[in-house]
Amino acid sequence: MNDYILTLSCPDRIGIVHSVSGWLLNLHGNIIDAQQFGDLGTERFFLRVHFHLPQAANVQDLESSFAKVANRFDMQAQIYDAQRKARLLILVSRQGHCLNDLLFRTHSGQLPVEIAGIVSNHNDFAALAGSYGVPFHYLPVTSDTRAAQEQQVLDLVQRENIDLVVLARYMQILSNNLCQALSGKAINIHHSFLPSFKGARPYHQAHARGVKIIGATAHYVTADLDEGPIIEQDIERVDHAMSAHDLTQVGSDVESLVLARAVRSHVEHRILLNDQRTVVFR
Repeated sequence: MNDYILTLSCPDRIGIVHSVSGWLLNLHGNIIDAQQFGDLGTERFFLRVHFHLPQAANVQDLESSFAKVANRFDMQAQIYDAQRKARLLILVSRQGHCLNDLLFRTHSGQLPVEIAGIVSNHNDFAALAGSYGVPFHYLPVTSDTRAAQEQQVLDLVQRENIDLVVLARYMQILSNNLCQALSGKAINIHHSFLPSFKGARPYHQAHARGVKIIGATAHYVTADLDEGPIIEQDIERVDHAMSAHDLTQVGSDVESLVLARAVRSHVEHRILLNDQRTVVFR
């Protein structure tokens, strides 16, 4: 369909949109959708443009053509083929609700991605992966084998041309080296009680304290544990009549939904980093 997506951020100044529009005009491009945001605090400008060209073009050629505009405004700019599906590698441990949700959404065409593989430190979901025809990689890990296991993950990322790594309740802390290697292309999901109720059985801990709101947070992975730039969040209200099991079910649903939204935003190139925050275009 000859559709492409341009995303950029730069110091805010006069003439940015005019210059981008002029570049598209010279290519006989048609703007399908455009969203912009100027942050008064950081004095930076953010733009996402979905456009159509009369003839197919190479992304690298488009980026070279746009370089003059990008250099003029000191832009961080990327151009993507809007029809290309992102390739995902999903990491999971023993809680499979997020994995199952992503597999179903992908299989049913609700999520525009290709799941190239599933990595787990347990064998629990090998059959689930097989039922969807997705390669399953059992990579157990201990404190002594962590470096070697993480290298296997990185080898998979490179060999399978992975665009995004999704931690779908992967209950292992990634090393600083792995976090840096996956910077900007790894998303994690967790309950939003943090920093309260750390460790095992957080929903049971929350039930014991009588919480009234359950939430989930999806964010980019960084070396700062569970503190990367936030992409998506949501909440559900709970009450005194609900058991710890009920809270766990509600939490699983919220986590699955929030992670799916975050993955969709990333693969549709709707997220731009704004220092430690994100701009997420809808």
